[in-house]
Amino acid sequence: MSTLFDYVPHPHTESRKVTGPPKIANAVEKLHGPGVFGKLNAKIGLRITLVVGTMWCAYVFTVLALVSAPSAFSSGNMLIIVSWIAQTFLQLVLLPIIMVGQNVQSAAADARSQATYDDAAAVLEEAKQIQAHLAAQDAAIERILAAVAAENSAGATARAGSGAGSGATGRAPRKAAATGRAPRKAAAATARKSTGTSARKTTPPKVRGARKAT
Repeated sequence: MSTLFDYVPHPHTESRKVTGPPKIANAVEKLHGPGVFGKLNAKIGLRITLVVGTMWCAYVFTVLALVSAPSAFSSGNMLIIVSWIAQTFLQLVLLPIIMVGQNVQSAAADARSQATYDDAAAVLEEAKQIQAHLAAQDAAIERILAAVAAENSAGATARAGSGAGSGATGRAPRKAAATGRAPRKAAAATARKSTGTSARKTTPPKVRGARKAT
């Protein structure tokens, strides 16, 4: 698990797995209750809605309305004719036709809702893949940082060791050079002393000889 970021999933993601998309059964329980009578009433109402909301039902209602049309028009009463058109023909015929249009719109709305739900589910899965990718990147970054830190630590240790070794190695030649210069100094001093002594021993006889000749 990466230490760079702590991923906390949203609680809705887990509840969504259990509930799934909204269904008619959920709406039935909410409107009519979870009891037996509630389910029966919802089933009957849904069945009637599906049967009436068809064009076949509109054709049947049209035939029923036309059955009483001759008597309404033959009466010659304008009030009866208007009443037949408004209350009989329009209500019987337009009711199923309107329901057919509503069913078509409802089906389109349901399709859009399902597509939106599928898109949201796909986006959620893509977000999970992105989260997994980021977690893998975090792990790789942590390994790289650990390797760089280890390399820097090893380099610092090596530089410290080489510095101490070079200091000791440099001091040893200097000591050896100083030790070598000491015998040379002593030899040079001995040579100068011997030269001075021999010069003093040889010079006086020549002076004495010169005095005698004079």
